[in-house]
Amino acid sequence: MSAIILSERRDGWRKLMLNRPERLNALDVAMHLALRSALDEAAADPACRAILITGAGRGFCAGQDLAEVASGAGAVSDLGALLDRHYNPLIRCIRALPLPVICAVNGIAAGASANIALACDIVLAARSAKFVQAFVKIGLLPDSGGTFFLSRLIGEARARALAMLGEPVSAEQAEAWGLIWKCVDDDRLASESEALAAHLAAQPTAALALIKRAFAAGAHNDLDRQLDLERDLQREAGRTADYAEGVRAFLEKRAPRFTGH
Repeated sequence: MSAIILSERRDGWRKLMLNRPERLNALDVAMHLALRSALDEAAADPACRAILITGAGRGFCAGQDLAEVASGAGAVSDLGALLDRHYNPLIRCIRALPLPVICAVNGIAAGASANIALACDIVLAARSAKFVQAFVKIGLLPDSGGTFFLSRLIGEARARALAMLGEPVSAEQAEAWGLIWKCVDDDRLASESEALAAHLAAQPTAALALIKRAFAAGAHNDLDRQLDLERDLQREAGRTADYAEGVRAFLEKRAPRFTGH
């Protein structure tokens, strides 16, 4: 695995760390490729039942590495092509993974990286962290799902203001608004996020995957379609070994031992 992404195997889950601290983990093509490779590898590993994404150093990610797109051999004249090749496939990958994806935001999450974090299933942030839709400061609009996630999470009024003003949102404010799951003290971010990953890895993985599918469909379904989908997915969940184990454990008054099947 490339040193740009540090991938650690844990007991039932994987920790992926963006590792360009000297550039505030700014995203370049090499990092995109390494991150996608690490996600694909985790998804293909039958022993991996949860993924944790975080950043090395004093920030989560500064967004796109502007030095790469602005000049030299890496200059990019078509930003839409850059999104098509790297950012949009990454967002789709995170949302489609049949595994829970946790993001632990340590420090700044600016531009596309803020929206990559929001694409994850559960987001924790250090108290010192900030989320910034910085696009407008260089004449752009939010991408990487920003215009999709923001309004659904915090309402259109706040979403429009964040996009148009580019003002930072503290971790505490992000939690209060419902933008993220939880704000924690800086010195507890690693331990809390890792404990959460370990907890999810011990849960009924198939049910977690079905939960992701249901919420993804709920973004565009009407109530009747969503009720039908819940019926179909519940039928599927009810046929799993984990459902049978969960019922047995409940009746026997013991903790369930889920296998992810």
